[in-house]
Amino acid sequence: MHVNAESAAPTLLARLRDKITTGEFEPGAPLSEVSLAQEFDVSRTPIREVLKQLQLEGLVEIRPKVGTFVREPTRREIVELFQLKEVLEGLGAALMARRGPCAQLEILERNVDESERSAAAGDADAYAVQVKEFHETLVLGADNNKLVEQYGRLMNQLAYFRLVRKTLEHPGRVSASSGEHRLILTHIQEKDPFGAENAMRSHVFASTQELLVPDTKTTLSLAREK
Repeated sequence: MHVNAESAAPTLLARLRDKITTGEFEPGAPLSEVSLAQEFDVSRTPIREVLKQLQLEGLVEIRPKVGTFVREPTRREIVELFQLKEVLEGLGAALMARRGPCAQLEILERNVDESERSAAAGDADAYAVQVKEFHETLVLGADNNKLVEQYGRLMNQLAYFRLVRKTLEHPGRVSASSGEHRLILTHIQEKDPFGAENAMRSHVFASTQELLVPDTKTTLSLAREK
């Protein structure tokens, strides 16, 4: 028996979005309304509406008379989205440093300790999950609802978890990333907003460079003046 379309839509949207952003549905993969309706036990109507919303969010591409596919961001879009990520997370780090002790700081401290153990053990899968928690916790720790709102939209467009797994496959990146997280945390603990922001922005920039290998030094004005 099909679930009511109106009541199913919000949950369905969240579940489909999650499958795309985590990489379960890979870029370029076709999304069949019939198959999705069967999988989620709903009619095709809510599936169609959810796919339209995901197209507005930049996660799928609907090609008339062809089909619907998981959208793969262009190289330029990835660069531009990571530039925004650098700014937003840098701001988040600075705001959190100004706050001082808070619940998110305790979570961040535990996260960094655990992620260092994962890095030392070479457990990239566990580390990838901890990276996601680190960044989300830091933004929440900024205690700025508008920042959290904009950040959520950005991360959906980036399908970040899928991308971070790609960068962590590069030799030495897990260890380097872990050290960068520790430095960011240290600045936050010391209530140093400028140091925290600079460390976070450098961390995001380093991740961008890793993602765009092998052409990072010449791609879309990413290279900075030394």
